[in-house]
Amino acid sequence: MNLKHLLLIIFLSPIINQKIHAQDWNEFANTAYYSKANLELKLHSENKNRVVFMGNSITEGWVNIRPEFFNNRDYINRGIGGQTTPQMLIRFRPDVIDLNPKVVIILAGTNDIAGNTGYTSLETIIGNIKSMAEIANANGIEVIISSILPAIEYLWKPGLNPAQKIISINKELKVYAKKNNFIYLDYFSAMVDENNGLKVPDYTAANDLVHPNKTGYLVMEQLAQKAIDKALSR
Repeated sequence: MNLKHLLLIIFLSPIINQKIHAQDWNEFANTAYYSKANLELKLHSENKNRVVFMGNSITEGWVNIRPEFFNNRDYINRGIGGQTTPQMLIRFRPDVIDLNPKVVIILAGTNDIAGNTGYTSLETIIGNIKSMAEIANANGIEVIISSILPAIEYLWKPGLNPAQKIISINKELKVYAKKNNFIYLDYFSAMVDENNGLKVPDYTAANDLVHPNKTGYLVMEQLAQKAIDKALSR
């Protein structure tokens, strides 16, 4: 290898590494998951009443169990199963900001507590949700912050006892929302049982404990609609 080739490699190595690193982060966040759907939305005229539902499998599953709710073309589901707040924060711009919604509903935190992408402190979970809210607010989008749904067990990660962590995060999110004039959407209080879990069999199955059933989503829809109406009236 001559000196010219060696110098070229030395010069290009940082650039190549940066591109690989950026690609890895995009894959980590699965930013391509909704890329086609996002492009189709951008081709339509701007909708002044658009609402984006940003979340994980609880949000993603909603459209499958209750497609009637999302027949409203203003309601855009951008949930991805298994995602944690760092992943959601990375894809927040293409899946929320770039769609120019009037309102965003952020439902996050379940998978962070479960450790789906490794350990994430409660402070970091809360901080990531705050970051998404503040990015949306800075772009003129009305913010609705959802509580984490109640759970006493994650069957895919047994033994974590998430109930008290969920309560702690929800408490801080509620205070933060009020302080910043964001709407707080309290699914937790409406769906919790006496053990701080999601009611069985009312709102979830005994072999699930995390994801709502049809009745659970109906409860969420009633609360979400009130929050959306309030946000749209601002």
